[in-house]
Amino acid sequence: MRTTTRIAAAALAATTALSLAACRDSRTSSGGSGGGKQGGTVQIMVGGIDKVIYLPAKLTEQLGYFKEQGLDVQLLTEPAGAQAENVLISGDVQGVVGFYDHTIDLQTKGKCIESVVQFADVPGEVEVVAAGKAGQIKSPADFKGKKLGVTSPGSSTDFLTQYLATKNGVPTSGYTTVKAGAGQTFIATLNNGGIDAGMTTDPTVAKLVSTGKGKVMLDMRTEAGTKAALGGLYPSSSLYMNCDYVKNNAATVQKLANAFVKTLGWIKAHKPAEIAAKMPADYAGGDPKLYEQAVNDTIGMFTADGVMPADGAKNVLNVLAQFSPNVKGKQDTVDLSKTYTTEYVSKAPKQ
Repeated sequence: MRTTTRIAAAALAATTALSLAACRDSRTSSGGSGGGKQGGTVQIMVGGIDKVIYLPAKLTEQLGYFKEQGLDVQLLTEPAGAQAENVLISGDVQGVVGFYDHTIDLQTKGKCIESVVQFADVPGEVEVVAAGKAGQIKSPADFKGKKLGVTSPGSSTDFLTQYLATKNGVPTSGYTTVKAGAGQTFIATLNNGGIDAGMTTDPTVAKLVSTGKGKVMLDMRTEAGTKAALGGLYPSSSLYMNCDYVKNNAATVQKLANAFVKTLGWIKAHKPAEIAAKMPADYAGGDPKLYEQAVNDTIGMFTADGVMPADGAKNVLNVLAQFSPNVKGKQDTVDLSKTYTTEYVSKAPKQ
């Protein structure tokens, strides 16, 4: 059987606890369905706010586009998307910036969650191999008997890892899944031999490559790399929200879409150095040039208009149908049209 090794980091746990505490302490009396409708704070949980794949969330705040729309947006952070979705379901936040695939998974549980702004149509994920194991792990076909890191069990990185393994002849029981988190937790786990390889994002990738501790085995930060690995597009980073909230707060959702689409346009019009310079200094981890490189390697994943590619949504369902225990056997009951909407981004002013 495939075993799951749990590696917890006290710092991440503390951050999560503080985020949730702040969220619950400051939530409006109307809870998950009314925030923002009458001028209240719109709370958005980000599945790792310093990850470059979710850069549009913080960048929108930094550029002042939320305030420009008259919105009071509070960005919170959770280290893993699988945990962030739980906070949305519990009504503690009004939205999540995370992977689109959660909307499909949750529909099979009777929940209606939809992506209202699609930031990216590729995962932005990279399979990184420990430098000392690079000669042994050259492709997913070499995953057998290895310890592979994912953000957490049931996360998007977990499903993608399962897909890559089985597509290349390695059953999910043929390797060990390790909860490696992200950032410094992932780096430490790779460096101390806790994992042989793992799926992560920038700036973690840039740090591992620059120090010579890790090597890129498979790159899904580009359309070409994603299609080669997954057979098609795989929409990922998005703003997803409860369907009832979207229906009952259309004006607020439209303003959010306006702000995010403007940011996506701004990204396309500026160089990596200019984008990196707009982000909080601590995101660079003391190495601005390395952070700029991380932004450069990842920003190609972002869409220019926030629109979901329909064929990409179908590809996500195909992957989940094979490896998500919640979706497997239920894919024919999934209504993809209810997992995303292009209504709001289509009305957003074009940049």
